[in-house]
Amino acid sequence: MELSKFLASLIPFKPDELQDIVSHFEKENIPKNTMLIEQGQVSKKLYFIENGMGRSYYLKEDGKEVTQWFFGVGKFMSSVDSFFQQIPSIYYLEILEDSTVYSISNENMDLLFYKYHKMEKLGRLVSIEMLTKVVNKLNAIQFQTARERYEYMLAEFPDISYRVPLGHIASYLGMTQETLSRIRK
Repeated sequence: MELSKFLASLIPFKPDELQDIVSHFEKENIPKNTMLIEQGQVSKKLYFIENGMGRSYYLKEDGKEVTQWFFGVGKFMSSVDSFFQQIPSIYYLEILEDSTVYSISNENMDLLFYKYHKMEKLGRLVSIEMLTKVVNKLNAIQFQTARERYEYMLAEFPDISYRVPLGHIASYLGMTQETLSRIRK
C-alpha cells in the first residue's frame, strides 16, 4: 500500500498537505534479514511498510528470541517507545522479506505534528490501533488456548505461515514449535 493512499484513507488531507507530508519520508528498499535497530540503540526512524514484512523481538537471558510483533503491508514499524521518547530500545527490528518502506526521522515527525494538526490526529488513530492490537494479543496469550491463539494470529496475519519461519511464529504465540506443528495439522 502506498503511503499517500494510506494517509488519505485515514485523514482528509488536502493534496498539497499530503504531498508535503510524504516529502518528509524517504523511500527505501531493504533486503531480507536486515536489522533496522538492535537492542540498546535509540530508534531514529519510523517505518511504513509498502511491501514486505518485518518483526520486532527481544532476547531472553538464555539468548532465545521471542517475537513481539509482526509488521506487514500498510503498517508502521518501530520500537515505538524508543522512537517517540528517544530512549534505548529493548527490541530488535528485523526485515523478514525484501521490503519497500518509507521512513521518517523523529525530528521530521515532530515537525509534521507541529505543522499539521491533522497529523496529530493521525498519530492518535495509529496509536489507538496499535494499543488495541497489543491489548488483544495480551488477552489472547493470557486467556486463550494455543489453538485459539493460532486462529487469532491467522485472522491478524492471514498469509504469515507462508512468509515467516515457524520458530518466529511459535515465539510470537508463546508456544513451542512442536505445539505449533500439532495445531497446524
